[in-house]
Amino acid sequence: MNFSIYFKEFSYNIKLAYPVILGMLGHTLIGIVDNFMVGKLGSTELAAVSLGNSFIFIALSLGIGFSTAITPLVAEADAERDDQKIRTTFHHGLLLCTVLGVALFILTVLSKQIMYLMQQPKEVADLAAPYIDWVAFSLIPVIIYQGYKQFADGLAKTKYSMYAILLANVVHIFFNYVLIYGIWIFPKLGILGAALGTVISRIMMVVFMHYLMKKNSVMKKYFKNFSFKEIRKSILKKIIDLGLPSAMQMLFEVTLFTAAIWLSGSLGKNSQAANQIALILASSTFMVAMGLSVTAMIRVSHTKGINDYKKLIVVARSIFLLAIILETLFAIIFVVFHQFLPHLFLNMNDPSELLDNSEIIIITSKLLLVAAIFQISDGIQVVVLGALRGLQDVKIPMYITFVSYWIIGFPISYYLGKYTELKAVGIWIGLLAGLTAAALFLYIRFARLTRRLVIQNEKE
Repeated sequence: MNFSIYFKEFSYNIKLAYPVILGMLGHTLIGIVDNFMVGKLGSTELAAVSLGNSFIFIALSLGIGFSTAITPLVAEADAERDDQKIRTTFHHGLLLCTVLGVALFILTVLSKQIMYLMQQPKEVADLAAPYIDWVAFSLIPVIIYQGYKQFADGLAKTKYSMYAILLANVVHIFFNYVLIYGIWIFPKLGILGAALGTVISRIMMVVFMHYLMKKNSVMKKYFKNFSFKEIRKSILKKIIDLGLPSAMQMLFEVTLFTAAIWLSGSLGKNSQAANQIALILASSTFMVAMGLSVTAMIRVSHTKGINDYKKLIVVARSIFLLAIILETLFAIIFVVFHQFLPHLFLNMNDPSELLDNSEIIIITSKLLLVAAIFQISDGIQVVVLGALRGLQDVKIPMYITFVSYWIIGFPISYYLGKYTELKAVGIWIGLLAGLTAAALFLYIRFARLTRRLVIQNEKE
């Protein structure tokens, strides 16, 4: 195989991907800051934030997954130089994201009672309940933000979401610090302070994004003359037909990881806290693959718009290769530092927490060894999924992800976690199995589909 044709694409892939990656890391940083600051309060508080965020992640996955429908439609219209189609997609997409944000807020608040049915420690669930109420409200601005972001990504303007999320993080860190610990004139609110910090920062994120994009000379024309009279059922249906399967794909993966949190919680609060620390670290490196997935979606959509399917395959494979290289590097870092990294999240100077924290570190260090391996599978499946979304192929991948995560991955997690001595490590082995199956089946789907498209194009 001649790798040089793929290496040539790396610089443009990285140019598109790095703002998305930094933006994604900004999202993750909000979770890291919550965990870092709350972790200083104690292991019960850390487990409560972990449990609360598991509900938020489920709703957020639906919102993010749904909003990804906007990017390939905008990118394809951009390749066709159809400004009216771009503007229409943006307005319809933003309306749908707003409605979805409100619906997910209501559903998340109503679903929090499930915690008490899931064998979670009562003291953890009692702390998590008010935290969920506040952070659920932040789903409205964050999903509206996704509408803006996916539109900008479709035009290959990936830096705007990076700027907005980085500014939001500055706001988040400030309000978290003063509201969790009660600094200056602010009350000491504990984990509720972390929730309020998240709400304030996500509202500001939408404000920043709107302002930055509306001031841009290329994009400001798409903001003019919004009217409900222009809303068409046919365009709403087109976005929903693409967005709903994409939302389900993301939901299947996130709920698998959420099930891992709940399974860990049923083993005790220390297993749950260890799971959360390992998940935050693995999620941070996963954001690099997510950035490359968005790059795949943008570039594949654009190349599809000009009907160059041979180039499309080269572009997609170059992104797959880049993801494998980077995720392998992260895997090595996890193996080398697996005993050091857990210390960053825990207060080892508190004698009352020393016994719990020591156990958390032992469990987390083992989980990071499993995470090192599934970095690569996770990276491959998400970039191939991005390429398939770029081709507007979403229904078959939806079925593939369901089978991989819930027919293959979850039963292994459940059995090894509940019925063997592997416990938390067994849960993560199940995650590895599901992600590896998804990576394999999705790549087979992409290879077959693109081969068929090249043959059809040559016949025409």
